[in-house]
Amino acid sequence: MKRAIVSVISDLSTDRRVHRTCMTLTRLGFDVLLVGRKRRTSLVLEERDYKTKRIFLLFDKGFFFYAEYNFRLFFYLLFKKVDLLVANDLDTLLPNYLVRKIRRKKIVYDSHEYFTGVPELEGRKFVRNAWLRIERFIFPKIADIITVNDSIAALYKKEYNKDLTVVRNITDRQAQQLVKTKRDLGIAEDKFIILLQGSGINVDRGAEEAVMAMQYVNDAVLYIIGDGDVLGILKQMVIDLHLEQKVVFIPKQPMDLLFQYTAHADVGLTLDKDTNINYRCSLPNKLFDYIHAGVPVLASPLTEVKKIIQQFDIGELIENHNPEHIAAKLNAMMVDKQRLHTLKKNCTIAKNELNWENEEKKLIDVFKRYI
Repeated sequence: MKRAIVSVISDLSTDRRVHRTCMTLTRLGFDVLLVGRKRRTSLVLEERDYKTKRIFLLFDKGFFFYAEYNFRLFFYLLFKKVDLLVANDLDTLLPNYLVRKIRRKKIVYDSHEYFTGVPELEGRKFVRNAWLRIERFIFPKIADIITVNDSIAALYKKEYNKDLTVVRNITDRQAQQLVKTKRDLGIAEDKFIILLQGSGINVDRGAEEAVMAMQYVNDAVLYIIGDGDVLGILKQMVIDLHLEQKVVFIPKQPMDLLFQYTAHADVGLTLDKDTNINYRCSLPNKLFDYIHAGVPVLASPLTEVKKIIQQFDIGELIENHNPEHIAAKLNAMMVDKQRLHTLKKNCTIAKNELNWENEEKKLIDVFKRYI
């Protein structure tokens, strides 16, 4: 049996795209090992149909974190039995590529975002250029590269004249069933439920404006589930604005349990701002989570998000990030029960097309070349 080692810099617990990749490889007959990092706050991993390895690091962020992880990943991969290397994102590509060259192994690269365009690199010319040099050195030399949507594929096509395989990070059609009640989860039973979820609740994701908007939204509670760089700021905002009864924070949840919360929402938010090329081209995972849970969406009009919302009529778009405007949109959705019902029905229609069972076929076509 051929061994595939899939590597990512996340802690594995909430990275569903990587989990789906591993399951696809497993179903194709590969012996799969998934490698990531171990954090002090990492959730315990549920039992999976493939092996996992999490590396504990001395550093948690910054240059030394990336350097340590790449160094340790390189030596880990160098001495492990492997036939196919699968690198996820630019921050794992270099050690995978070096091992591929040294050991003459096959490699597939999955770029989850337009990495050199992330906001964390804005204003950090030296750091961005370092990542860009790595990408420009390796990218043209890899035969099979996957990415998450057409917009990002077009950017790479323009830059490197390479055709990428687009595999969107779409939810499984029959993945979950609602088994927990609002009471079980501690969710308000008599309020309109607004949800913002994600593992990257960071700057320019619209979370601050969502919290401020709750000053003007009546008879509703905003639940923020996940983690990210701005959580501390959001929690202080809630205190300063006296919104403790209207905004509730829930820590990141295992994949199965997160769906239980999502399915009880009345509206799901995805409010990323068009402040950088990476966000402009993004297609957030939570959009598909909302669709599969039957939850109408209120979204910012980013290219890929707007395309899906308008194609299937599963939500509304904001025109700007003014908190009062966001609140007006939410209040209108709350009041128009018939429209909300239509949006929910359209989510059911959309998930019959937008599901992993359909999307996975493109991933299978890539991996079949390495069986």
